[in-house]
Amino acid sequence: MNPKLVKWFEDAWYKEMYISAWLMPWSMLYVDAIRLRRFLYRIGVLKKTRLPVPVIIVGNITVGGTGKTPLVIWMVEFLKQHGYKPGVISRGYAGAASTSPQAVTADSDPAQVGDEAVLLAKRCDCPIVVGAERVAAGRQLLSSNACDVLISDDGLQHYALERDIEIVVVDGQRRFGNGYCLPVGPLREPQERVKQVDLVVVNGPDELLEGELPMHCKGQQLINMKTGERKPLVEFKGMACHAVAAIGNPARFFAQLAAAGLDCQTHALPDHHPFTAEDLQFKEPRPVLMTEKDSVKCARFATDQHWYLPIDAELPEAFSQQLLKLLKDKAHG
Repeated sequence: MNPKLVKWFEDAWYKEMYISAWLMPWSMLYVDAIRLRRFLYRIGVLKKTRLPVPVIIVGNITVGGTGKTPLVIWMVEFLKQHGYKPGVISRGYAGAASTSPQAVTADSDPAQVGDEAVLLAKRCDCPIVVGAERVAAGRQLLSSNACDVLISDDGLQHYALERDIEIVVVDGQRRFGNGYCLPVGPLREPQERVKQVDLVVVNGPDELLEGELPMHCKGQQLINMKTGERKPLVEFKGMACHAVAAIGNPARFFAQLAAAGLDCQTHALPDHHPFTAEDLQFKEPRPVLMTEKDSVKCARFATDQHWYLPIDAELPEAFSQQLLKLLKDKAHG
């Protein structure tokens, strides 16, 4: 989609810009279609498939990124520490692989399997398979790996895959925008859907509503993309830099750098933008900082001028306890 059009929609969704009345009928039709589809799954006209291990969906109800991937990374490590053998399935958004589903490794091409999938492979020591059909992806993963729980990165609206636990991640700053469904607002499903899931995690909350749990994503060290050198973020305080982000909410990344005292000229690009070397060439010879997700697409042409910021999620003990209890109590298989 045209970046200017994307910006127009985001302003309309999150800055309370006036929306022309002619869009409302499309939003109403969209909501009707969503509810009809869920009803057809509920009565069995559309079929669901249950896999032989518990399935945890980590999704959202808004368009764009909310912080699902850091949570998935945290959950993989947490479950392994508690004796589980997790695997991860994902759509592989923006990938162009001719074969699907497809296993992903740290050396996979992001252009083929998607940037988020390669990031997961680099950070998670577990099997990962991408595919538009989550059931097929899950079956392939389980056919060749001894996993006893599956985490689906996104897929809340992919109802063909039966799930045991649903977790919704909410952007704590933008939340649900103007509260309308597409195309008038950013919602993939009506906001009432949040009340039907098992856990609601808010990424960087300004405040929490009843039943919500906080998640804080923190980055302390920058990593040089050419040399692998690590430097504390505070060492860049006051330094003039370029900051590049092609994620769902670039403003969050830019704000994090500004809060650390960096003087960044910011460059926001559409989510999942296919980077070229020219995108990272600027007149001023300054350090160029980017997100870890963007770095997997830029590794092949990176120089020692390029750095990325790994992010780690922090979750409260209440989330850990509820997740383990849900896994123990849910009927499956």
